[in-house]
Amino acid sequence: AQPGDEWIDGTRQAAADLRAAELGVITADYIRRLGFEAVAHTPTTTELNLDAVALQCGLVEVHGSTLRAPFLDGGFALSVVSTTMALEPDCPLKSRGLADRLRSTSSLGWVLGRGGTRAGVGRLNGDHRPLHMGRYPMEKIKRADEATTLIIDDEVPRVPVRGGGFPRAANGDMGPKFKAEVKVFAFKTPQAQGYVQQIAEMVRHQDGEVAAVPHPSTADAQANTDALKALAYHLGGDMVGVCEVPDYAWYSHRGNGEVIEPHHQNAVVILLDQGYETMEGASGDDWVSGAQSMRAYMRGAQIAGIMSDHIRSLGWSARSQTNRDSEVLHVPLVLKAGLGELSRIGEVVLNPFVGPRFKSVVLTTNMPIVPDRHVDFGLQDFCTKCTKCARECPCGAIPFGEKVMFNGAEMWKPDVEKCTKYRLGNLKGAACGRCMKTCPYNIEGVLSERAFLWAAIHLPFSRRFIANLDDKVGNGSINKVKKWWWDLEWVDGKAIEPPKGTNARGLNMKGGRMATRQKIAHYPADVLPPGDAIGVPVKLLRKEAVLRGQQAESPAEARIRMGL
Repeated sequence: AQPGDEWIDGTRQAAADLRAAELGVITADYIRRLGFEAVAHTPTTTELNLDAVALQCGLVEVHGSTLRAPFLDGGFALSVVSTTMALEPDCPLKSRGLADRLRSTSSLGWVLGRGGTRAGVGRLNGDHRPLHMGRYPMEKIKRADEATTLIIDDEVPRVPVRGGGFPRAANGDMGPKFKAEVKVFAFKTPQAQGYVQQIAEMVRHQDGEVAAVPHPSTADAQANTDALKALAYHLGGDMVGVCEVPDYAWYSHRGNGEVIEPHHQNAVVILLDQGYETMEGASGDDWVSGAQSMRAYMRGAQIAGIMSDHIRSLGWSARSQTNRDSEVLHVPLVLKAGLGELSRIGEVVLNPFVGPRFKSVVLTTNMPIVPDRHVDFGLQDFCTKCTKCARECPCGAIPFGEKVMFNGAEMWKPDVEKCTKYRLGNLKGAACGRCMKTCPYNIEGVLSERAFLWAAIHLPFSRRFIANLDDKVGNGSINKVKKWWWDLEWVDGKAIEPPKGTNARGLNMKGGRMATRQKIAHYPADVLPPGDAIGVPVKLLRKEAVLRGQQAESPAEARIRMGL
């Protein structure tokens, strides 16, 4: 028996059906926004014979009295979208004998993943690993009791939701232009609109009633930890960690001004990969950027919502903390759950296997768990030797310089005002993830990359070479073969071609020339708007903020002051 089996057994088909329904509903919504009729037919609600349609489309074949998908040994779920949109039909699969089946599903190309397909050998993809450990070998990364960046717990303040960049724009702090743009910026495409709708519908399910008595099987903290991780992976999470929730990770006030009282001890932190293939075909700040984010946020909300409901049914309080409605800051919890280190990008944790190419979702709970420890894979040294994200940032928001202390924590402090305004005001794309696109850790994880990843983690002298090599081989450039989407903007209820065009940036090899002239503004907790100042604009004082940045304490000075 594997950890989590008691929770998961008997639910595998239901989990697959849920994913199939999600894909069908989102696809149908997208097609309707393009101006065509479309209906999703799911495993539980359909007007069609799903098996017959799958046969006609060439996705499955008859095997005895059942249907089989040639490349899916573990079974599958189906959803269908019927539409008036003109499509080129696929053909049914030709009847195959044993020899034909062996040639197609046991060929060397399929087994090794030649030609861009996922390798048929499960060991190359991590499929052989116990479910609760996930496909990525995070257990091989060095662990530490403290983060690799200094955090002075007593000096880290609790901040209100109102103090974040986007809430400040929404409350008018950045002027009427950005107040208007914050309503649409990341979801001003027909694709992202569908994701946002689903995210909003899940908010009312983030909390709920708790069973009166804890289930006896949940008394073992380690068993709980392993089972929670297994369930998160089973539902589609890409990486999972658990931690205790420090007081400073709780927001002080909700977005509506209500005071938040910390009420859970522990957190389960789940990472959702935004997709290497899509990222390869994008610039990072084009029209698919916002949809990448919203897709990951939607799936994260779904996973954490199901898990929280399950935990409550076992007698423990739990709440999913999503991008739409969160009582906690995610970054300190991703860090504390041992899923990465703080990077030059700033208030962004970077993971050794997917870099910054993820979105997080958190569920907080009082169910007993065994916390994971911090990780140390040499990122502070690597980021010191690499300034690619700073060079490629379209608005110069990522610092070229050294780390500073900000709100009690050591970091490369980004200019949140610049970043927010660019993401809101981007007229040639939806939001921005340019730093994610161009980071050397934004890798696929294929065999040819693993030696360089190992060297970056274990051989400090190789890091500058690897950072330079990343440029030489063109990583971070747009791979046009990978672009599958249409560049469309959602305006006044219609999908149109973007009037201002589309960002299609190549690498900016001369971007480092601005390093000496860079000015980074700091808005620490003591100058943020009060948590209950809802709808009351509080102007950003940039000159003073730049001065605060120039006068920021260095980590070395902080260590001396603290006697460390």
